[in-house]
Amino acid sequence: MRTVITRYFAYLLGVIMVTSCVPNLDLDRLDAQSVNSYYKNADDANAATIALYGLIRDLYRDEVINVPNVVAADDGIPFLTGNADRVALWNYNITSVNTFIGSIWASSYTGIQRSNVVLNRVSPIAMDETLKNQFLGEARFLRALHYFNLVRFYGGVPIELNEVTSLENVALPRSSVDAVYDVIIADLQEAINTLPTQYTGTDIGRATKGAARGLLAKVYLTRAGTDGASPYWQEAASQAKTLIDMGIYDLWDDYAQVFSLQNRCGKESLFEVLYITNLSGNNFTTGYAPRGAPIVPGTGSGILRVSKDLFDSYGDTDSRKAVTFLTSYTNPSSGALVQLSADNTDPALAVSFWKLADLTSTVGGAGGKSFPVLRYSDILLIYAEALNEANNGPTAEAYWAINRVRNRAQLTSLAGLSKQQFKEAVLSERRKELCFEGNRWFDLVRTGQLVEAVKNENSFSRNAAISNINVRFPIPQREMDINESLVQNEGY
Repeated sequence: MRTVITRYFAYLLGVIMVTSCVPNLDLDRLDAQSVNSYYKNADDANAATIALYGLIRDLYRDEVINVPNVVAADDGIPFLTGNADRVALWNYNITSVNTFIGSIWASSYTGIQRSNVVLNRVSPIAMDETLKNQFLGEARFLRALHYFNLVRFYGGVPIELNEVTSLENVALPRSSVDAVYDVIIADLQEAINTLPTQYTGTDIGRATKGAARGLLAKVYLTRAGTDGASPYWQEAASQAKTLIDMGIYDLWDDYAQVFSLQNRCGKESLFEVLYITNLSGNNFTTGYAPRGAPIVPGTGSGILRVSKDLFDSYGDTDSRKAVTFLTSYTNPSSGALVQLSADNTDPALAVSFWKLADLTSTVGGAGGKSFPVLRYSDILLIYAEALNEANNGPTAEAYWAINRVRNRAQLTSLAGLSKQQFKEAVLSERRKELCFEGNRWFDLVRTGQLVEAVKNENSFSRNAAISNINVRFPIPQREMDINESLVQNEGY
């Protein structure tokens, strides 16, 4: 953790006023202030809490969380002569010096440290208790999200629940997976108790009670793993049901509405990372457009392409397919129609991931569409899966939940499935509904299907060198070098 703590001292000199879900907040840097004179009033507490969201923006911008979930699974293929670390994730030549491995760890622990600062320094401030508890709830929610990413990628990791103010005694050993989950669950339960149900004005988009409860449902689902007798299935179902019964979330009628710039933080969103077009944007437009395509600022980068396996999994009547993928475009100079393919080796002619593309952007790498961390459709599918497992087969409520998602996609309702068939149907629905939203690798790992799925996706001569050890990423080498208490994951 020493590299993270070193970065933190620079952070303490000035809180950055950026937020992941409030696009019109002041982005100017606050004047540098000493730590001891800064955390004195409600305005200081609010600024420090808002700053927590800035790191989330970086984590989900286009690479750190999403790329491993896409290329290390079976949904996407990296530009094969581009970034070597993306290709290494794809073919499972994964080492402890891979930049993605290091970035996930470092960014997550930086976020945890910032949450700990708010929890430690805002608590003593004399201010309105309800507002204070909101700020503390936001810090707990975001800390839980960071630890959830860490435990899913690496397994057991060091746990630090207090602000670290010295480089002394920071070489913590790894805690168990169960211990990490216990921290996550405790944080989310406290966040549920203290966060508001909704916000108004420029506060819209901050973590809410529904966001915390929805994430808790996902945590329980993940913790249940492949254990059919796990009590966490019922816990996941109960949390999802309570959230559904709140009555404030719903599906948009049209799948395209989910990703509209006008619908940011709308009725289907539990928690999303908002960006600002042309100012503080993401790279989902220029980065994922076909390589050299003159339809985005600076032409497309072709970082990722869609796997044929994913593309072909959508039926012809599935309305999500046309929203999710770019399959053709008209060259603005020549007027020629360019047809794209899921199996053409030319990256300039590759079907591209497109549902988060912001075509109003005029600056490369600065699209303004949100990254959806948690949506209502995700909750419906969590509910359906958990009920199926908890009741040894699908219930009427489980069918209702999955069919709401399917019917929105113009698909027929399911009925008469066995427990295993229903389980497979939910995983298939999650893949198509939530693709490129940072879920696929996690879903394959928690259901015990990662190795099989990766071996089955062999386009472009992938032939990934994957085995059962790869359900965890290696601990970053730089952390191993500076912390002798850490033990590397098996096989790395």
